[in-house]
Amino acid sequence: MEALFIYIIKSSGLMLLFYCAYFFLLRKETFFNSNRWFLLSGLIVSAILPLLTYTKVIWINAAPQFNTDFQNFVSNASQDESSEFNWNYVILGLYAAGLLIFLIKLAIDFYSLNSIIKGKKIKQQADFKFIDINENIAPFSYFEYIVYNSSLYTASELENIIEHEKVHSDQNHTLDVLVSRIFSIIFWFNPIVWLYKKAIMQNLEFIADSEAAKKIQDKKAYQYTLLKITTHENCVAITNHFYQSLIKKRIVMLNKNQSKRRNYWKYYAVIPALVAFVLLFQIEVVAKERQPNAKVVSTEIESVDVYKILKNSTDAELKEIKEKLKKLHNINFEVSQIKRNSENELTSIKVDIINGSDKSQSIQTGGDKTIKDFGIIVITDKNGKKKAGIQTSDEKITVSKKVSMDGKTNKNSERKTITTNTESNVNTNSITSTKTNSDANTNISTTVIINKDNNTKVITTGTSTAVAVSNGTKTNIKISSPLVIVDGEEMPAGFDYNSIKPTDIESVNVLTGVNATGQYGNKASNGVIEIETKK
Repeated sequence: MEALFIYIIKSSGLMLLFYCAYFFLLRKETFFNSNRWFLLSGLIVSAILPLLTYTKVIWINAAPQFNTDFQNFVSNASQDESSEFNWNYVILGLYAAGLLIFLIKLAIDFYSLNSIIKGKKIKQQADFKFIDINENIAPFSYFEYIVYNSSLYTASELENIIEHEKVHSDQNHTLDVLVSRIFSIIFWFNPIVWLYKKAIMQNLEFIADSEAAKKIQDKKAYQYTLLKITTHENCVAITNHFYQSLIKKRIVMLNKNQSKRRNYWKYYAVIPALVAFVLLFQIEVVAKERQPNAKVVSTEIESVDVYKILKNSTDAELKEIKEKLKKLHNINFEVSQIKRNSENELTSIKVDIINGSDKSQSIQTGGDKTIKDFGIIVITDKNGKKKAGIQTSDEKITVSKKVSMDGKTNKNSERKTITTNTESNVNTNSITSTKTNSDANTNISTTVIINKDNNTKVITTGTSTAVAVSNGTKTNIKISSPLVIVDGEEMPAGFDYNSIKPTDIESVNVLTGVNATGQYGNKASNGVIEIETKK
């Protein structure tokens, strides 16, 4: 419905443009035929141009993902607003009522015209059909029909009238009348359309007067005929009738000198305005998000193998881990800088993982203190691609995947929420994730390596499995909440916008990217939610 209102406004604006150009620039010129086509073109352009749009695509960075609560919050607000009284239906109802009234009036006019012509004797001459009637009605033409009452005029007057109506019939002026009538019905609420219709009708009379005067010897007698016809006020609608108001203007234009050809430039005066209309209103800007260039991690995980390294792991156990990683996954595992205390517990260890071009490293040195338990994790996707990493992170993650301990698959894995404590690490281009065996009580945090990744991303690689991609350094990934502005006032961190009743909201505006930071600074890097309440 909104699209219909916008179309009507645009079409009315274009109609106003052409009417003003005619009224101020062309009305007094004697280019009557050119004026006819100019006015008709104005109606056609005002009907078609608002329907033509040019789509311009601009690419923007991906918008931050706000939480589901806010999306539901906005959705509820929209639903509440929609439940309010809709004035659009009232306006549409009034428009439809007016449209129906004018359509009924048009049907009555056609019926009246048919009643006058039907059953009358027709005299055919060339392409014209003459009908002599008895009713006291002003002479008129309708397509090839020319209707008059010969008893009301002298022979010379009737000749002048017939020459005038022949011009209307020969040039199909009835089409102009019908087109202008249809537009006045569709845009009945717009006063400009009635002025436009009047201008078209008047210009048609100028054309007929000008052409008829060329074929009549006594030009003054023709003008007297115009004055005589003014006494006839009974006219048939949707026709070209000889009687028209503003007879004085017709006589003035009939005696006016021909306009100079250099004045034709006035017809082109509307072109800049039409170009401006297209640029301002007919270009639709569509924003599309750029696809991220980050490498896609497969969401189909086949298995996750975890190899635990505890503070009391022996050299034999470390050697066994090395052999299994090489044999089962073709991953090189090297340990060095091993130190133990008197109880043969590890106090220092350096671990290097090499998986093709991917490398990861973890170093723990605690002096006399034992190392923190950690592990080596290998993630295999459905395509057989493997990612390997080392325990380093400290995060809570919920996972639900097949997990194996030391290469043995556990088929009874369950979803668990686990927390891990970590030491410092050295890595390059890492993916941080956390996995556990359903039978294990040890919390394991793992770094998985992906080379040639330039940006930090959060990627999901399976059901509830979060993967963070960083560039060369350990990164704690946290999706922050957007900045909330209510009635121009910045809300504190953690503000619950659900506390605002949806019925109290006037509008909600979401800013992202440079639009947000440009207006609110770096604090708006996660986006801005602007809420205006009904004060």
